[in-house]
Amino acid sequence: MSNNAADNKENKAPGRGKGPSIRIQTAGDIPEEKLVRVASKFAEANEIEDYRLSFELKEDLIGGFIIYYQGSRYDYSVKGQLGRISSFIKQTRSVNTFGDAKAALSKEEFPSTKIKEDLEEALEQFPESSNLSIDNVELTNLKDDELDKRMTNIFFSPELKDEIGKVSAVSDGVASVTGLRNCMLNELIEFASGATGIAMNLEKSKVGVVLLTGEDTVVENMSCKRTMRTCSVPVGMGLLGRVVDALGHPIDGKGVIRYTEERPIESNAPTIIERAPVNTPLFTGITAIDALTPIGRGQRELIIGDRQTGKTSIALDAIINQKNENVICVYVPIGQKMANIVAISGLLEKNGAMDYTVVVASSASESAAMQYIAPFSACAIAEKFMYDYHKDVLIVYDDLSKHAQAYRAISLLLRRPPGREAYPGDVFYLHSRLLERSAKLSDELGGGSITALPIVETQGNDISAYIPTNVISITDGQIYLSPELFFSGQRPAVNVGLSVSRVGGAAQTKAVKKVAGPLRISLAQAREMAAFSQFGSDLDENTQLQIRRGTVLNEVLKQERFSPLTMAAEVILLYCATSDKFNFLATEDISEFYTDLFADIRLRHPNIFEEITDGQVFTDEIKSEIDSAYEEFKEAFLAEHEEYVEDY
Repeated sequence: MSNNAADNKENKAPGRGKGPSIRIQTAGDIPEEKLVRVASKFAEANEIEDYRLSFELKEDLIGGFIIYYQGSRYDYSVKGQLGRISSFIKQTRSVNTFGDAKAALSKEEFPSTKIKEDLEEALEQFPESSNLSIDNVELTNLKDDELDKRMTNIFFSPELKDEIGKVSAVSDGVASVTGLRNCMLNELIEFASGATGIAMNLEKSKVGVVLLTGEDTVVENMSCKRTMRTCSVPVGMGLLGRVVDALGHPIDGKGVIRYTEERPIESNAPTIIERAPVNTPLFTGITAIDALTPIGRGQRELIIGDRQTGKTSIALDAIINQKNENVICVYVPIGQKMANIVAISGLLEKNGAMDYTVVVASSASESAAMQYIAPFSACAIAEKFMYDYHKDVLIVYDDLSKHAQAYRAISLLLRRPPGREAYPGDVFYLHSRLLERSAKLSDELGGGSITALPIVETQGNDISAYIPTNVISITDGQIYLSPELFFSGQRPAVNVGLSVSRVGGAAQTKAVKKVAGPLRISLAQAREMAAFSQFGSDLDENTQLQIRRGTVLNEVLKQERFSPLTMAAEVILLYCATSDKFNFLATEDISEFYTDLFADIRLRHPNIFEEITDGQVFTDEIKSEIDSAYEEFKEAFLAEHEEYVEDY
């Protein structure tokens, strides 16, 4: 009888039960009897009975302790609290603080003084519910009643509780994690090695986490924790002129990026009420596009074509042409060679475009996960400029074919069922929720806009493949680049028949709309007559004129890379071409003729360019001034070139 009573008494002793386990990690600075008392108060607060208690020494905690219970971690260590202080300072510190620190250093003050002041200021601002005080973990000298009171005060702040899990398997950048019962979709997961990942598969017994960083450091049985937040990137004016990776970290060697705010990479698209009609043109500086498939601010215009047909060149021309147009640009190369990304960054720098451009790079050497989040990160950066600074933004996704391939790789590794062309079933939703975030905001929201130029690469001229048809149906038009035109010397190789803008004339100025009106019809007639003329040699004068007009128009629509034209120059060029003013020239001389004509008008009649630029209309007065300037230049040209006088 006495033995049974003794056994019962022993079983009821703190930490010797047969129920749930409580594990305490300690730095070794707190006596075991104190930790037993802490565990007892913890069990009492959580209504835990008949628990088992175990201890583990971990010196890198510096001081204090960590309690593990049923997949949760309660961190009362000095290391944990310092980490929370660091995180809080990063989130709340303003640019002015950095400026003050810089000023202090410039005065050769000892920097530790400034650091201490900043730390004290952060501690004062830290929420009281966190009970952030090193005293809370200095329990060695506390009496039992004081200890009970202190434990009652600090149990249980939400900021001190972590939900933890364990890696059950890891392969090819995807980790299977158990224990994260309340994990949310797309939540950021942090591993003990410092690696991070996104929870993308929520299954009954495990979570599929796609690793973003530290892929090689995650191993089986490693612990991880929920962060209660989604993946975010730094945003703000500090990113202009920089090349960053998909997480917003600088990779251009120009030092750290100063920022005060982060923005989630996923966010809702503006609603119908929050949008305004697209009615302001965004000029690319490419005559064939601005005249035939105009792009408006807030529009989504697809650039589609085979490999090596000039898709990236058109997008870069558009970026370079935004200089002095008050448009911020974001360029997103996905899955490209790093050498190409470096070359493009250098090209933008050379043309003065990096001053208003952010490059969010995810090269082919990076993981599929980084390539997957790159366009979403770039869109978050662009949204900051649109929503908060009320700016017009141009974003180029180069290209969404490789983005879809990266998502397909991730989905197959997560054991998601493959669909058409092995892509997952939600790849359409992937691109639609990305491109729908591009919009022109209403005046009530500041009137900013995001204009998207997604690029899709076709194979074998097949625009009916899965990804091309998906993106075509999402966007507001497409610029189709034909390999046949490209290799025949028509560059940019815009196929007028297959290219379309669903915004159309609403995104053109009155001047461009007036001179570009007959352009598409003239090109179509010339193409039809040229096809008809190959069956016979005798052509009447009208047919010859139409064929000649088509030849001239095709010639003026050719344009060198990275040499965009102003809106006024495009208007003058299209007016002269559609009114047969270049028909007397040999085809190979047309480009030189109109280049010299522009230079002559700028020198002798600069008011013509100014009137078109300022008024954005093409009046009869401007037309007569151009005619007069043209006749003057033509007379001088004929005097210099005797071979044209006889024909003329």
